[in-house]
Amino acid sequence: MMDYAVCAALVEKGDPDRFLATMAAAPALRGGLFTLAAYNLELARAPWASKEPMIAEMRLQWWRDLIDEIAAKGVVRTHEISASLVQCVQEFGLSAQNLDQMAAARLWDAYTEPFADQDDFDEYIDHTAGHLMWMACQTLGAQPDDERSVRAYAYGVGVAAWLAAVADLVERGKIPLLDGRDEGVKSLAQQGLERLQSAKPSRNFAPALRWGWQAEPLLKLAIKSPERVGDGSLYLPEFSRKARLLRKSVLGRY
Repeated sequence: MMDYAVCAALVEKGDPDRFLATMAAAPALRGGLFTLAAYNLELARAPWASKEPMIAEMRLQWWRDLIDEIAAKGVVRTHEISASLVQCVQEFGLSAQNLDQMAAARLWDAYTEPFADQDDFDEYIDHTAGHLMWMACQTLGAQPDDERSVRAYAYGVGVAAWLAAVADLVERGKIPLLDGRDEGVKSLAQQGLERLQSAKPSRNFAPALRWGWQAEPLLKLAIKSPERVGDGSLYLPEFSRKARLLRKSVLGRY
């Protein structure tokens, strides 16, 4: 088992919902999950570390260079999660290209340009939520035949998280939606919900898929009350949120 204590501590502080979901997994399965969650957290933070886009881009490039070093199997620069990330890539055969694309996608966060079209938005969701969840499932034994269903499920999870973040993104000067009207919000949420519900990834990957335990009710809430996306109130009550995770964990579901 890899030493994932540092990664777990970072996730606990910076991504508490994902921390709770990961802690519901058996201890032997947590190493890869916490490592990938910590990497995702570092990338998500990088664009917001400075108001200067070039500084944010430099921070993301630092991570892309680190991934290049891992892929080259040479000396890797020092960071508190770099050793765990190297071990995770080697142990589970993770794609350096996927890890690099996760960092490259975050360049959108550094600037204020809107998405060009639906394909551009979908690629962002796939290269962030999709890559993350697919590699997390790989640490649990997922094979190429599983990828399509995992990514479909991850798309719904990613859209739900995006809609929940819209108000904050707008406050930061971003244009997060192609169509911010109620009908546009409903359409996007419906698209995410359909992908989520049609995907049938194996329950063997539940410890990773459970990262999206809130996605379905959030998407349904966005369809019912799209105004909550704009006013920042798209979230679940604390009790029902944690009860939902507990129930899924006990039943081995996602």
